[in-house]
Amino acid sequence: MRILLNDESVQCVDSLTLAALLEQLRMLKPGTAAAVNQTIVPREQWQRHKLCDGDQILLFQAIAGG
Repeated sequence: MRILLNDESVQCVDSLTLAALLEQLRMLKPGTAAAVNQTIVPREQWQRHKLCDGDQILLFQAIAGG
């Protein structure tokens, strides 16, 4: 299947979870937040969140502030 990760096309296997993809690409780092198809996916759901062909994933660093 093909997905978009930070606006770059990535080819990956079917039924991959968000956590597995990020681990494979060595992008699973503390402080990283992820949105799939413009919806934030809480980090505790990454292991269960299955990706689909055409998904758009945006990774960014979560920053606390006030």
